Amino acid sequence: MQGIVKLYDPVTGAGIVVSDSDRREILLRAGGLRGSVFRSLRQGQRIVFEVVDEGGQSFASNIRLGADGS
Repeated sequence: MQGIVKLYDPVTGAGIVVSDSDRREILLRAGGLRGSVFRSLRQGQRIVFEVVDEGGQSFASNIRLGADGS
């Protein structure tokens, strides 16, 4: 899935990503960048990610930069 970072707090590591396909807001939880090459994200940054559903809530995971993940 592709989208854009709407909000990101580098202190807490939490944020919101808006998916391109359906404009749905998906949470980026603290520690969501763990295992990624990125240390931080910025508002407006385009990312590729996977969605994990837990307890009725959707979270972004496996985050990569860019429209094609490269």
